[in-house]
Amino acid sequence: MNCVYIKEAKYLKDHSIFLRFNDGLCGNVDLTETINSHPIADSLKDPSEFSKFFLDSWPTLAWACGFDIAPESLYEKCEQSARSNTRGLLP
Repeated sequence: MNCVYIKEAKYLKDHSIFLRFNDGLCGNVDLTETINSHPIADSLKDPSEFSKFFLDSWPTLAWACGFDIAPESLYEKCEQSARSNTRGLLP
């Protein structure tokens, strides 16, 4: 995999974010499972806290509580989401 990074991130609702990467891949990812499986992210279970993410200097999706998610992991989630969405559209 080439170096991927996030060019755009927009809060949607609950624990879902729209992401656009430098190679053009874009889509919505639900991070509920990720947030629930890391104790450092407990404060992010509240959607109002979750929505306060930012892109740090790498750029990595990050929150003030110290939790972050690498672009490569988010890219994989975005690819999986895109695959599952297109499966439903195939005849």
